Amino acid sequence: MEAQQPIAKFRAGAIACAVWENEITVNGKPEKVLKASVSRRYRDRSGAWKTSQSFSRAEIPLAVYALQKAFEFMLQQPKGDDEGEPVRVEDEAV
Repeated sequence: MEAQQPIAKFRAGAIACAVWENEITVNGKPEKVLKASVSRRYRDRSGAWKTSQSFSRAEIPLAVYALQKAFEFMLQQPKGDDEGEPVRVEDEAV
């Protein structure tokens, strides 16, 4: 199975925010849903590249910036049909 690729990526320093397109079923109809993931790349003591989802105080503004760019991108995306409405953006409380 081929790995899914993000449809957009936004970077701020070592922070990256990727936008992913998923398909869900709502009321029996397939719908596109966009999701964002945020990560930080760094090298460990041995020099190997690692990825983390935790951020220092100085990195939080960079994560916010990358997320804002991803959000703006999401709002500009058309829906899969010809109605021209934006793609549904989901809110999830943790």
